[in-house]
Amino acid sequence: MQINIPDKVNKIIEVLIANGYEAYAVGGCIRDALLGRKPKDWDITTSASPSQVKRLFRRTVDTGIKHGTVTVLTGNEQYEVTTYRLDGEYEDYRHPREVRYTSSLNEDLKRRDFTINAMAYNSRDGLVDLFGGMQDLASGLVRCVGSASERFNEDALRILRAVRFSAQLGFAIEQDTLEAIRQNAGLLVNISAERIRAELDSLLISDHPEKLKLLYDTGITKVILPEFDIMMQTGQNNIHHAYSVGEHTIIAVMNVAGTASQERFTQKERSILRWTMLLHDVEKPASKTIGKDGQDHFYGHQEKGAVKAGRILKRLKFDNETLDKVVHLIRWHDYRFSLSPEGMRRAASKIGREYMELIFEVNRADIYAKNPKLIEESINKLERARRLYEEICARGECVSLRELDINGRDLIAAGFKPGRELGRLLDRLLACVIKDPALNKKDILLELSRKLQ
Repeated sequence: MQINIPDKVNKIIEVLIANGYEAYAVGGCIRDALLGRKPKDWDITTSASPSQVKRLFRRTVDTGIKHGTVTVLTGNEQYEVTTYRLDGEYEDYRHPREVRYTSSLNEDLKRRDFTINAMAYNSRDGLVDLFGGMQDLASGLVRCVGSASERFNEDALRILRAVRFSAQLGFAIEQDTLEAIRQNAGLLVNISAERIRAELDSLLISDHPEKLKLLYDTGITKVILPEFDIMMQTGQNNIHHAYSVGEHTIIAVMNVAGTASQERFTQKERSILRWTMLLHDVEKPASKTIGKDGQDHFYGHQEKGAVKAGRILKRLKFDNETLDKVVHLIRWHDYRFSLSPEGMRRAASKIGREYMELIFEVNRADIYAKNPKLIEESINKLERARRLYEEICARGECVSLRELDINGRDLIAAGFKPGRELGRLLDRLLACVIKDPALNKKDILLELSRKLQ
């Protein structure tokens, strides 16, 4: 078995071996290399203690010294070198109370989470696979090393990581591991919001976000996102829908932003779009009413959902940019486009030009998750709206105050008094320009301002 290790990683390993120590590339980098993927990081494990590692390399940083990790700097790159270790008793379902070093690679590998992450390699010894990692890679399985319940009780985040790896790799979860997830899902209450957010985000932006259903089936969402459970249990008896709110949500998430390899959106936009679709109908259960027509209706769920989504994203410690954009997209996700140039200018003015491509994508994904019989007609309308918007952009038509050919300073210079009335006047001028783009010339707007005053 030949794995192409980067020269700088190989050099670190060779220096350690030449000085009488064992050393291997280990973990996720080996898994990814065997799968033909480009590893994000290359981690090294060694029998050398941290102090011995530091003596052998001129430039090091004590990045995780209490856990046996030293970062070796070489050129502009850095690599974590960690001493073989045994984890002591875990005290908070996340961190070991103590870490003890060992001279045994076997002992180090058997404390790791999953078999596919418990393989090591160097060019002298080849692949070290003590727990069937290669077989599980070939079978497409996520399986815990040893007892799954023990691994999850050591570090409860592994429960969520198992599903995340399943989504990222397109793997199934081995039966005993899956059963242990069901039995231990409640342990996730001990994990920080930041860690949960990171795992959920990685799952969502993967090419298999349908694994959300697995989170629900195993009881994980009941602990970390109980709103999703309520969505899964809320039906939609409505001509426009064929699925429950939760099933509709999963299909919408699957249909937004394409596959990662298509690179239709940036990584940040991909995350924003996936979270938007996950939460776009979060308030439908609370908004559900039955009309005189006998059908379910969800009046006001857009605005209420935006507010609730904001609270959820704050709870998960999201950055302000993601929170603001997801909330904005949810607020406008159900906007009905008027298929006329003026209607599209008005839509862009309300929603914001910077959001239009995203809102078209949100609309498209939402349509594909509704009644299959109505998809073609709805998609055709959406494409007509997109073409109208592209024509507006091509003509450079004004849709916002900053694109107006006049501003407050111009009006003050022309004799208008500053204050709230001036702002209202600018809004009225924008409304006139949205109705008739030919009016967007400073002299015309000044004359119009005097008439509107």
